[in-house]
Amino acid sequence: MINITLLGATGSIGQSTLSVVDLHPDTFNIFALSAHTNWQSMLQLCQTYQPTFAVMSDADAAEALSNKIQGDTVVLSGAKALDEIAAHQQTDYVMAAIVGAAGMASSLAAAQAGKRIMLANKESLVLAGDIFMQAVKDNQAELIPVDSEHSAIFQCLQGGSSGLSKIQLTASGGPFLHTPLAALESMTPEQACAHPNWSMGRKISVDSATMMNKGLEVIEAHYLFGLPSHCIDVVVHPQSIVHSSVYFEDGSTLSQLGNPDMRTVISYAMSYPDRIISGVPALDLTQNSPLEFYTPDFAKFSCLRLAFEALEQGGSAMGTINAANEIAVSSFLGGQIKFVDIASVIEKTLEQAQHTQPETLNAVISNDQNARAIATEVVKAYA
Repeated sequence: MINITLLGATGSIGQSTLSVVDLHPDTFNIFALSAHTNWQSMLQLCQTYQPTFAVMSDADAAEALSNKIQGDTVVLSGAKALDEIAAHQQTDYVMAAIVGAAGMASSLAAAQAGKRIMLANKESLVLAGDIFMQAVKDNQAELIPVDSEHSAIFQCLQGGSSGLSKIQLTASGGPFLHTPLAALESMTPEQACAHPNWSMGRKISVDSATMMNKGLEVIEAHYLFGLPSHCIDVVVHPQSIVHSSVYFEDGSTLSQLGNPDMRTVISYAMSYPDRIISGVPALDLTQNSPLEFYTPDFAKFSCLRLAFEALEQGGSAMGTINAANEIAVSSFLGGQIKFVDIASVIEKTLEQAQHTQPETLNAVISNDQNARAIATEVVKAYA
C-alpha cells in the first residue's frame, strides 16, 4: 500500500487526485490531508478517507475541525505541520497542490526527505528552483510534474533527450483569446474566471486569462528539463488536446494528446513508470473540432512576455513577478484594479525591486515579502 500525503486536498487537483485513489483502493492510502480554511469539506474528506493526519493552515479552521471530527485522525495546524506531514517517515508520495508561494516550503520539505513529489505547485520552482532541484538531487527524491504541459513533455522524453532542440508548451489562450485588446479594459473577475476548457480555482483561472500561468510554466520547464529560455516555446492551442510537444534536431516532433482532464496526468504521476486507469475516457479525434494553433500575442498577453524576461534576468526576478502577480490578481478579484492593470503592477514591481541572487530559503522568502510590499504600494496607484 502506497501512503499519499495530499497537500491542498479541497482544491481541484486534490479532488481529482482523490478520484483516482477511489479507483485503486488496494494500491493507494490517504495518509494525510491538508487544506487552508475549508474545514467543512475537510471534515467530509476525513470521514471518507480516515487519514492519520489532517492539517489546516489556518488555526481557527483547525480548531473548528478538531471540535467536529470523529475517529482517530489527528488535527494539526500551521506551516510547520505541513512540512512535517510532507516529510513524515510513513509518507511515500506527496501531491503538492497548494496554490501559490504558500506551497513552496512543504514541497521543499518533501524533496529534502527524499519523497516522490507529484508537483502541481509550480511556485516551488519559480521562487526557489535552484534550491529545490538541488534538494531533489541531494536526497534522491523523485520529481514528477503534474501540470498537463510538463507531464506531456516528461512523457515525450521517456525515450531519451538525445538530439532535443526545443520544447513547446501549449496554452489554451483562456477566455480572452479572441477578445480585442481594447475590450480587456472592462473585463470582470467573473469573465476572467470563465475558462473554456478547465475547471480551476479563481486565482489560477485569472492567471490563465492573463497567460501568466503559462509564463510561470515556462520558468518551471526551465528547471524541470534544464533548458534555457530560447529552447522553450509557447503556442496557443484553444482545444487543449495537444498538451505539449518536443522537437528534435532530425526534424521529428513528439506530442502528447488527451482529453483536458487532470486525472490523466495525476494517475501517471501516481503510477510512473507504469500506467493505471484514471477514469478519463479515451480521446476520439473524429469527435473533436479541428485543432488550431496560434502564435501568442505578447502585446495582448504581456504577462507572458514578463515571465520570459524574468527568466532571462534570472535570480530573484522570477520570485518577484510571482509575488507581484499574486498581489495583482488578488487586487483584481477584490475589485481594486482593472484586468489590464495586472501586467502593469507586475512590470512596475519588477522595475522597483532590488535584483539579488538568493541562495537560501530565507533569502527567497525575504525577496517574496519585499516584492509583495512593493506590489501593494503599486496597486494603490491604480485603485
